[in-house]
Amino acid sequence: GCGNSALSHDLHELGYTDVTSIDFSAACIAAMRARYARCPGLRWAVMDIRALAFPDASFDVVLEKGTLDVLLVEETDPWHVSPQAAAAMRRVLAEVSRVLRPGGCFISITFAQPHFRKPHYAQEAFGWSLRHAACGDGDAGAFHYFLYVMRKGQPLEPGDVALGHRLHQPPPAPAP
Repeated sequence: GCGNSALSHDLHELGYTDVTSIDFSAACIAAMRARYARCPGLRWAVMDIRALAFPDASFDVVLEKGTLDVLLVEETDPWHVSPQAAAAMRRVLAEVSRVLRPGGCFISITFAQPHFRKPHYAQEAFGWSLRHAACGDGDAGAFHYFLYVMRKGQPLEPGDVALGHRLHQPPPAPAP
């Protein structure tokens, strides 16, 4: 969901002239089309991230900034997400993997820390490698955000494979 962020336009201004942005909201997409009508390389589509209407291997890069966070917003325990939330995340990530070309990159920007987010990304079925970096201004009181980069066609590291397997483990039974 691109929302009303200027990111697509900013990318266009940096020279990325073939940018497709999607959002679930028809009103949002209509507003963005109107706002950036002077930029013909920017395309806008109303679409559900769980069922992308693009053909397989359509994109060199898929970028999301906070969109996946919406799938987990109602979770009360980030260590043990509900089966429904985990399934929704898997569904979206499978769609991202499907529309990426071989060698393509999926970039995810979020406040979700690696111990919470990496298990979702680290699924061998997606066919990508996984790297991450913490970003922020270094101020001890500031929140850091995280950049995750998945490269289609490259293998996961063994430690990441283990993280992905952990996601499918049932939560421990409560102590008697």
